[in-house]
Amino acid sequence: MTVKRAAVNPWPWSLELGYNQGEVVSGHTRTLFCSGQTAMRGDGKPEHAGDMAAQLALSLDNLEATLGGGGMSLADLVRLNVYTTDVDLLFQHYGVLAARLGAAGVAPATTMLGVTRLAIPVLMVELEGTAVA
Repeated sequence: MTVKRAAVNPWPWSLELGYNQGEVVSGHTRTLFCSGQTAMRGDGKPEHAGDMAAQLALSLDNLEATLGGGGMSLADLVRLNVYTTDVDLLFQHYGVLAARLGAAGVAPATTMLGVTRLAIPVLMVELEGTAVA
């Protein structure tokens, strides 16, 4: 069975930011719900305190590793929640995220939330995804 994806965009402005307002997915056989991925090393230690770009890149690496562990990739991502302790700073480095999603040919439905803090105080960004295949 082939996975079919159809973008839902009642307004075009979100496409310029690299995401769809919604996605209808049919024909899939597996769904992977990923826990929030942060800038943590393999041994569970946080990395890149104070460096949003580096934390965002490592969080993406960790999301990709989780997807890979489930036999999927960023191309299978249909939902992405972004949590950050500094929305303005994240927007300065949003190109890191947009470039990786664009290279994967995907524009998942996305929500960005500013939060007071994440589970580990030095962390500035957390990515939570849902993928289908």
